[in-house]
Formats: sequence, C-alpha cells, structure tokens
Amino acid sequence: MEQILPVLLGSDANVYGMARSFYMQYGVTSLAIGKGTLSATANSKLVQMAIVEPDLEDDQVFVKTLQGFAAAHPGRTLVLVSCGDNYTGLMARNRAALEGLYRFACPTPELVEQLDTKEFFYQACEAHGLSYPKTFGCTNQNWKTVQLPFEFPCIIKASNSVAYWNCKFPHKKKVFVAYDRKEYEEICAAIYSSSYQDNLVLQEYIPGDDNCMRVLNCYSGLDHKVHLMSLGRPLLEEQTPEGIGNYAAIMAVKDDELMERMKAFLEDVGWEGFSNFDMKYDARDGQYKLFEMNPRQGRSSFFVTGSGYNLAKWLVEDVVEHKEQGLTIADTQHLWMIAPAGIIKKYLKDPELLAQVRRLMKEGKVTHQLFCWEDFTFKRAFWYIKNQLNNYRKYKRYFGNKSLKD
Repeated sequence: MEQILPVLLGSDANVYGMARSFYMQYGVTSLAIGKGTLSATANSKLVQMAIVEPDLEDDQVFVKTLQGFAAAHPGRTLVLVSCGDNYTGLMARNRAALEGLYRFACPTPELVEQLDTKEFFYQACEAHGLSYPKTFGCTNQNWKTVQLPFEFPCIIKASNSVAYWNCKFPHKKKVFVAYDRKEYEEICAAIYSSSYQDNLVLQEYIPGDDNCMRVLNCYSGLDHKVHLMSLGRPLLEEQTPEGIGNYAAIMAVKDDELMERMKAFLEDVGWEGFSNFDMKYDARDGQYKLFEMNPRQGRSSFFVTGSGYNLAKWLVEDVVEHKEQGLTIADTQHLWMIAPAGIIKKYLKDPELLAQVRRLMKEGKVTHQLFCWEDFTFKRAFWYIKNQLNNYRKYKRYFGNKSLKD
C-alpha cells in the first residue's frame, strides 16, 4: 500500500481518537493542523501538532496553509480528515484546491450548509420521514414575543454551531433547558448579549435519562453509498457547560430498522464522508427523535474503532485503495468510556444497564478514549490521571445543571 500520512484537522479528543485509529491500523503517527491546541492531543506519540494557525477558518489562509503543508511533505499520500464542523465546511468550499494534494471524502458545501444548520436539517428530516422533536425557532429580533407551540421545559440551543462555538458570555452552555418563561427569557437575553446573533432552536424536552440517547456514526464512500454504520447507546453525558451533549460512556448496540432508515436518508441526499447523528428514544410514541447531524465522525466515534470497526480502515480503503466495500453494520458488544469507571457506576441509575456495564468490564470489552499503552509518556500519564480525577469534581458540581448558572 502507498505510504500514507494522516493529516487531521483539529486538536480535540476526536483528533486523538482518529490518530489512534490510524496508528492501530497502519502503525503511523498522524500530524494535526488546527487553529489552536487542546490537551487531548498534547504530549502524544500518536499525533503531533504540525501547524497552529489562529486564522485557519479564513478560506484563503486555510488553502495556503494546506498547500504549504503538502509541498513540505512530498512522496507521501496525504489522507485529510476533518474533526470539526468548521473544518468540514472549509474542506467542502475549497475542494478544488485540495483534490490534487490530498485524499479525502467530503460532502458538497451545499449539503454541509443545509444539514449542519438545525432548521434546515429538520426540514430534510420532514422530507425523508424522519422524526424529530417539536421544534420552533426565534431570532435576535423576535425572541421576546415568541409563543412556544409546546409546554415547558424547553431546550434552547444555537442553530449555527460554528458561530456559537466562537462566542462568549457568562455561564455559557452548549445546551440550555428552560423550565418556565422567565428562565427562557433570561437565557435568550444572555446568548444575544454575545457575538452570536444567528437563530436559536427551541425544542420540546424529550423525557428520559441520558441512556435514552443514541449516537450513530456512518461512513459514506466516494460513490455516495453507505459503507459503515455503528450505533451506540450513551450511558452518561459529560456535565461541564461546554461538554453538555458530549458523551462520557457509550455501549455499542444495534437496531436494524433504524439503520435502514438512516442509510436511505444518507444515500438519498448523496452524502460523502463521515457523518454523526444524535437522537433520543421517545417512549411516548416509540420513535427515535433526531436532534442533529454533524458533518464528520463524532467526538466519541472511537467507540466504533474500539468495538472492532476501525474508522481509518474504511476511509483509506475507499479514498486511497479504491476497494469495493459493500455495507457493514457493527454488531459487537463493547463499552467505550472517556470518564472513569467510578463515575459510570455512581451516576448510571439503570440497574439493568449497570449490570451490562459490569459484565463488559469483567470480560475486558472496554476501550478508554484517552488511555493508550502505546502512547505512554510521564507527561501524558500525569495529565490523564488529573483529567480523570477532575471528572469527580465536575460531576459533583454540574450534574443535571443545564440552566443559566454554574
């Protein structure tokens, strides 16, 4: 096979998970390019930050940076992987400038814009017969006068995730829950006091604990056919303000009917590359309600590789080796964690799920996102221990808090 060099866009836990996937499958160290650095990829032997460019989200800077990187690495097959919504948009818009230099799979800019914006994603769900929560919206002009078409509690989140990521205001959270009108107005006022001026999504609250959630990761090839699907059942979510909606533990599961419907959706829209869906099972009507689609593999997508379906393998076999892949639906029982086992055992309240977790741990069918023996260094080990211990403090402080306070 050609001598590949993975080039990962970003520096978060998703980047580390993809770097581990490439190392496990091909024994290579990945290089990362991002607008900043994060601790998840620091002091690692599996991935190294090659370029930090604060203005990387500017299209001209992005193209110049990636063209310069390619020129500095002749003779290698550069496999480009987006690990963030913003980077997927940049790749999509600048595809023509990158195609001769990198191997990658990426949707069109029109599809990224359509499906990575929540209002348009829900319109696509409507057109394809997929369920989603009762949803309304507001703008920076009408939020004070909006009358919700459903009862409180109300989920409040940004429609434009990239713009929201870049804004700042006190007590900012990735997702808010308002339990009455007063709380709704306080949250909206706080958001619109920041640089974020795009629409907000207002959504009915689907009852149920974190373990009612589902997360689906897929890979669609250059032929726009789905080649890999892996479904996970989150057991707990992270609890920090910026981490709400990210998963702390996932158990791999399978649902053939759901997979078939999502496969049809991806192929109908002509998707290419990785995709990630968050949804929640609504016991009131027995439907999975889709929350969002991310135009990339999920932050927790290493659970796919950990359960035996290496994400890097599917990408490389498609964009480098051009192999016929068919469709693979993951069906291995496995447990993925980014939080320590003690957190799961303490905060997971479902006794049946907890018994399954203990069984998988006993059988050794467990993968930890941030712990890798091949990547052991004293600096990284010190950071890892500190990271894991901090979970106990964070869960104690933030567990269940999605309001405008810390």
